Amino acid sequence: TRTNLGYHAILKTDFESAIQRVTEALKNEGFGVLTEIDVKETLKKKLDVDFRPYKILGACNPHLAHRALTIDPQVGLLLPCNVVVSQVEEGTVEVSLVDPISMLGIVNSSELEVVAREARTRLERVAASLQNN
Repeated sequence: TRTNLGYHAILKTDFESAIQRVTEALKNEGFGVLTEIDVKETLKKKLDVDFRPYKILGACNPHLAHRALTIDPQVGLLLPCNVVVSQVEEGTVEVSLVDPISMLGIVNSSELEVVAREARTRLERVAASLQNN
């Protein structure tokens, strides 16, 4: 499903299984996970507050990133593509994937738009594969 910032899928599974499924689906589209931010752990450590399981994955497709950075090195400010995995309730996990086109909305480059469209297509397929499994 598409939202203003990207796409999302609802998974009927536990949180750790969802992380594994998302990572595998990204891998199938040529993305690796470069960073993983555990928001729940960070909020507990820094603010001593409890929060639901929530991770931000920094996904990168090296070929697309290289193409984009070759066109405009400043596009690194928009990389990697964020994917949020958050537990909505026990047994239900929401996955949100950024839309690269919405990220590039501030950049006026037809060359970069071509790369962003390819990234968008790949991330759309990730969302669809997660929703259909």
